[in-house]
Amino acid sequence: MGGFTTQDIKRCRFMARITALTYNWCSLFVRLADPSQHTEAITSRPLLLSAPARLTRHGGQTRLTVSHPHAEAAWVEATCREIAAFFNTLRRTAEQFDPLHCWYRLLSRALVKYLDGRQLQPPAVLPAPA
Repeated sequence: MGGFTTQDIKRCRFMARITALTYNWCSLFVRLADPSQHTEAITSRPLLLSAPARLTRHGGQTRLTVSHPHAEAAWVEATCREIAAFFNTLRRTAEQFDPLHCWYRLLSRALVKYLDGRQLQPPAVLPAPA
């Protein structure tokens, strides 16, 4: 995350934080795709994130068509369908949860290897001081 050549330390730190945040979000997405193992960014990101897509709307329906040029396109398609199904389930049940509970559900799925299938629970809210 070094290499930002500026004399302004505030801008340099800001760019370093954006880079770290982007890396963390991509790592979380890759963990959702394959929670059983760690995959390196150099191989997994192009595999999962580099595919041209076309959005079409017709007859009240919206369709996203993804064209993947990689040899493992079938695995990528199945994985992306699983992730989409998870987010659809989360969206349907999200009315019952606050954003913190949704975040814990997302992390529970991404970190299933380390949690042995357990669901993370947000900490209990402390009572207000009297």
